[in-house]
Amino acid sequence: MKSFDISTKTKNILGNAWDEPLSVEDANYLMNLKGHEVFYLLGTADSLRHEIVGDKVSFINNCNINFTNVCKIRCGFCAFGKDRDDPEAYILDDDKILAKAQNAVDNGAREFCVMGGVLPEADIDYYAHLCKLLKGEFPNVMIHGFSPTMVFDACKVSEMSLDEGFKVLKKAGLDSLPGTAAEILTDRSRKIICPKKVTTKEWVEVVESAHKQGLVGSATMMYGHVETVAERVETLDILRKVQEKTHGFTEFIPMTFMQQYSPIFLEQHKNLGATGIEDLKLYAVARLMFRDLIPNIQVSWVKMGFRFAQVSLLAGANDLGGTLGGDELSEASGAPDGVDASIVDLVKLINALGRTPIERNTKYTEFFEINQNKLDI
Repeated sequence: MKSFDISTKTKNILGNAWDEPLSVEDANYLMNLKGHEVFYLLGTADSLRHEIVGDKVSFINNCNINFTNVCKIRCGFCAFGKDRDDPEAYILDDDKILAKAQNAVDNGAREFCVMGGVLPEADIDYYAHLCKLLKGEFPNVMIHGFSPTMVFDACKVSEMSLDEGFKVLKKAGLDSLPGTAAEILTDRSRKIICPKKVTTKEWVEVVESAHKQGLVGSATMMYGHVETVAERVETLDILRKVQEKTHGFTEFIPMTFMQQYSPIFLEQHKNLGATGIEDLKLYAVARLMFRDLIPNIQVSWVKMGFRFAQVSLLAGANDLGGTLGGDELSEASGAPDGVDASIVDLVKLINALGRTPIERNTKYTEFFEINQNKLDI
């Protein structure tokens, strides 16, 4: 069978990627591949994934608890946040939070992902209260909670250092920190899409402080809005340098920008959003840059839809995220396949690839075999 030709430069870069992490220069080159050479990139990333983490695809049975949509930040890409006087604004009371948590636990949840808008008055004690509330009723369920911006702002309100703030949150029951609010880690882009959020430097300071206190967490990147391809690579490189220093990231989660209801799209009517090929190239380049430094790369089915998330698992990724149990942030942005998945949904996607589904905990420290005979597949 006749094969496609591949340029010498592409062949050399991909060949070297087996033995050493991708340089920023080579990553930028691969991000701009076109045509059939993209298949070689995806194949290399998928093969490296197999070498590092094998053929199991993990996911977690979890529940998003978005306790408020009131937010003083109001980023240009976000369709979720509301002003306090908006008729659709809400702040869940303790009873409603516990009711949502109980429903998730009844369905086997191992994690509460606790997120929300940045309340003007929220201090560290407020977030600590939420942790104590949930841990008091569900001590065996992990809390993956609060964005770096939320913690940074709460520490300012409480007039305490980041280290002190994370000590309080950890004692209250926080298990890990979502790496959200990273978006793109270049201040040029941040000044356009989220000028009131933490700067790149501040975001790094927050996650490094969390890692120092023993709170591991995810690294995320939202892309496909105003950033350049080079800024995507720069963000990957910043995350890689943080991980080399702290080893606190458990996973990397690229999140493609959903433009449908975002303010910057509605106001400017620009054709924002990454293409499918850009999505796949980002997953592949991330695998080649991180290798086993961040061994787990997660595809976001809630952002991409089930079918394309499945395809993305062939580009170097090995995790399918969570069942979510609702995600008001993504729902407000126009999640293509809804915001709630069953274990059956995720297992079907994984089985069709010929890979093995496995349930995990938040920190990837425990894995749970799935008895597929008990599932309606």
